[in-house]
Amino acid sequence: MKTPIVFSLVREQSLFMTAIMSLLTFLSVLGLGIALGIGTGVARWNAQWDLYATVQVMDKSNVAAVKKILDANSDKFATQTQVSTTEMESMLRPWVTGGAKLNNYLPTMYELRFKNESDLRDVGEKISKHARFLTHAESLRNPIAAGMRLTLIAGLILVLTLGAIGVCISYIARNTALLHRRELEILNQIGAHDSFVARQMQIIVAKICMTAGLIGFVTAVPVLMLIIGAARSARVGLMATLAIGPGSWVALVLMPVAITIFAIGITRKTTLAILKNS
Repeated sequence: MKTPIVFSLVREQSLFMTAIMSLLTFLSVLGLGIALGIGTGVARWNAQWDLYATVQVMDKSNVAAVKKILDANSDKFATQTQVSTTEMESMLRPWVTGGAKLNNYLPTMYELRFKNESDLRDVGEKISKHARFLTHAESLRNPIAAGMRLTLIAGLILVLTLGAIGVCISYIARNTALLHRRELEILNQIGAHDSFVARQMQIIVAKICMTAGLIGFVTAVPVLMLIIGAARSARVGLMATLAIGPGSWVALVLMPVAITIFAIGITRKTTLAILKNS
């Protein structure tokens, strides 16, 4: 055949498929972006506090022993700060009031930043015999775990969205084949192979998915940046560390491409299955 017989989607079908694929691409890019943003935030948050620790001396008789250990290991600290009574009162004021009586119950507290993890472990073992030694990574375990759960939830939404894309593509390919049953019969009569017919459907779906992918991506990026910006502007804990790095942007750009390739594969598989059973 010099000019291949090509059938196409009707206008309503094409508009519907473009709209639904744009929405699903939007959700996919948004879900992946949120997962990557939270994942980056968790990694930054974890690395940020790995070398920090707090020393709380509850028994006043142990203050001298702890101070001696700190002085003997001063070369292992990047920074060493004793938290003043005024600072502790300021931190506790929203929850506890008691004036001078409160001073009798406040511990002697030090904020330490170590040069490496081995120094943190060694000094921590020595101080733990006389005071409470609490690493920031340990105390922040719950926020980190919450961040990981949010990442998993965003990943699950992404998987469900990709599943919805597969279902939609299969339905549209099947519906199109039924609408164009006469054209398919003519193609079979003139000896066209099933792969030729499937390729025509793949071309149609590829064009629609590329258009929808662009629309979905362009729409999702501002929303994603708004979410990340709102989280970081809060300047509170884990939320302030959310970010999307260069590698994450590459993954986001490739997401519509991956969806298009996935849709083309689903289209071919579905179309061939329909042709074999017709």
